[in-house]
Amino acid sequence: QVQLVESGGGSVQAGGSQRLSCAASSSIYDSYCMGWFLQAPGKEREGVAVIGGDGSTTYGDSVKGRFTISLDNAKKTLYLQMKSLTPDDTAVYYCAARRRCWNRRSLVVSDYDSWGQGTQVTVSS
Repeated sequence: QVQLVESGGGSVQAGGSQRLSCAASSSIYDSYCMGWFLQAPGKEREGVAVIGGDGSTTYGDSVKGRFTISLDNAKKTLYLQMKSLTPDDTAVYYCAARRRCWNRRSLVVSDYDSWGQGTQVTVSS
């Protein structure tokens, strides 16, 4: 399994922006899909965004137009650029890898086989 380490979380004011990073321990192959998920207090983990090996993307309805997922294969790093943040975006954010994906992008938690430890994002009003 690929090891994943998130960074970039912290506190931000509503309306602000933040970028999360996820460093992978090994190469990210074209067969992979890489995703971002969030888990708010007392709620289940849910999908935010996913990118396929061909660069195609899918976003959850709550973040469309505000969040952008990207992948730098050379750096083995996944990013999530977040803007227009609201207190409802407060959560622990996780990155995840699905190795045998081949662009079958999914925001379903159980489809992913490697997970990072998460990074907290807190948005204050």
